[in-house]
Amino acid sequence: MSKKGKLLSLIITGVMFAGVLGGCASTPDKGASGEKSKKIGMVISTQNNPFFVSMKEGAEKKAKELGYELIVLDSGNDAGKERSNIEDLVQKGVGALIVNPTDSDAVVNAVGVANDAKVPVLTVDRKSNGGEVVSHIASDNVAGGEMAGKYILEKLNAKANIVELQGIPGASATRDRGEGFHKAVDGKDGVKVVASQAADFDRQKGLNVMENIIQANPNFDAVFAHNDEMALGAVKALKAANKNVMVIGFDGNDDAKKSVESGDMAATIAQQPDLMGAMSVENAVKVIKGENVEKEIPVELQLVKKQ
Repeated sequence: MSKKGKLLSLIITGVMFAGVLGGCASTPDKGASGEKSKKIGMVISTQNNPFFVSMKEGAEKKAKELGYELIVLDSGNDAGKERSNIEDLVQKGVGALIVNPTDSDAVVNAVGVANDAKVPVLTVDRKSNGGEVVSHIASDNVAGGEMAGKYILEKLNAKANIVELQGIPGASATRDRGEGFHKAVDGKDGVKVVASQAADFDRQKGLNVMENIIQANPNFDAVFAHNDEMALGAVKALKAANKNVMVIGFDGNDDAKKSVESGDMAATIAQQPDLMGAMSVENAVKVIKGENVEKEIPVELQLVKKQ
C-alpha cells in the first residue's frame, strides 16, 4: 500500500472511531433514567405541625402503593433550608418534585432551581407565586375562610367583634383564608374585626399573640385563626384569662377535633392533609409518565362542629 493509501486508511479509521464514541456519548443511560423515574422528592415546610406530618404520611403510603421511592425533606419553616432541600433533591435525580412552600414568594427562586434542571414541580397546600408549576393540589382556602366567617355570623346573629389570627405573612394559605374570611364579614352592620395579627401558624405564637390582644383589646366575641395550631394556642390564653369566646380554627387536625368535641373550640374548617399528600404523589407519578394533569386540583373541605 502506498503512503497516500495508508494515510487515507488511518483517517477513515479515526473518523469511524470518533463516530462510535460520539454515538456512545449521546445514548442515554437507561438505567439512570429508570432510577430517576422511580424517585419523587417532597419538601415539607415543617414537620413540627400535625397537619404536615399527616400530609407526609399520606404521600408515603401512596408512593409505596404505586411502587415509587419518596424522599421527604423538612425545611423547618426556613426559606434558605427549603432552597437547599430542593437543590439536594435535584442532585439526587428525582423525576418530579412536590413542594409545600414555607412562603409563596420566597419559594419562587427555589422552584427556579428545579425548572432549570428540567425537574417538574407540583405544589401542595400553598402556592408558589412564580416559577413553572405543573399542578397545585390544595383545599379552596378562600371558600374555607368564607365558611368560617359565615359560621361566626350565624352563631352570633350577625353582631360580633372578631379577632383574626393570621398565618405566616406571604403564604398563599394566609392570604386566601384571610380573603375568604373578610369576604364574609367585612361591611356587615354590627360586625367589626377588632384585631388582626400574624401568629405564623404556630401554637405557642398563637398563645402569645392572643395574650397580647386580650390585654390591649379585651372586648371581642369570637376568634378566627388561620389554622388549628394557632386556635389551640388562643384557647389556652382565653382559658387563662377566664374569657368565654367562640374560637374557629382551620385544618381539622386531631387536637382541634378533640377541642371541638370538648367545647373549647366552636368549630374547625377541616382539610384532608393525608389525601392532599396522596393526591400530590398520584399526580407526580402521572407527570413522570408524561400524562396530563390539571393545573389546579381541589381537595374537599368540611365544617367540623360539635354534634
